Amino acid sequence: MNDHQNQAVILEARNICKTYYSGPNEVEVLRGVNLDIFQAEIAVIMGASGVGKSTLLNILGTIDTPTAGQLNINGEDVFRYSEPKLARFRNDNIGFIFQFHHLLAEFTALENVLIPRMIKGNHWEDDANYASQLLSDVGLAHRLEHKPNQLSGGEQQRVAIARALMNRPQLIMADEPTGDLDRKNSQILFDLIRKLNEKYGHTFIIVTHDDMIARQAHRIIQLADGKIESETRPAGNPPASRG
Repeated sequence: MNDHQNQAVILEARNICKTYYSGPNEVEVLRGVNLDIFQAEIAVIMGASGVGKSTLLNILGTIDTPTAGQLNINGEDVFRYSEPKLARFRNDNIGFIFQFHHLLAEFTALENVLIPRMIKGNHWEDDANYASQLLSDVGLAHRLEHKPNQLSGGEQQRVAIARALMNRPQLIMADEPTGDLDRKNSQILFDLIRKLNEKYGHTFIIVTHDDMIARQAHRIIQLADGKIESETRPAGNPPASRG
């Protein structure tokens, strides 16, 4: 039975290629990746170091461009957009979580979460209630006014998750989000991702080396030799039905 039979496809990658050039040398990192991502799923991308996982994630998140291929998000060929239009689209529709949280040291947790709204031109005060709710969702209601140096590594990464959700994006791109955390905090963080996925219906695409995390995802995408080698769906983890 297809676990995705009631899910809408929100991202389609077709024949994505990426080649890097260094003088006369060229390195093919991605060699024709074809991938559908479904609404409200947690998809994990795995593979050996240097296989192109982060490169693929950056292209799916529109912060890098392919050498060849097409990326459709909600049916739109996004790499046909002008740079300003693509930047607005990215800020409105895609959130990012990285291995290192990239919080601004001089800002409080609440202010860091509000940054995507500031980029959009909103007044911070208008969105403070929603930012506070997101911090509460990730277990940091008591840390709103704390600055990053007053938070643990796990707490800083939770602030980064809340920030990624601030513009209510459909897609969240996460590059090794647990890579700087111990096993206990890695599980806490993934439990939060799963909770937020169920509550808000965000789609997560996660690059990870962590088998423990991967086994809890809806789908594992194995990358090898610049292409998708296999896709598996761990038993007992079907995505919630959202038509």
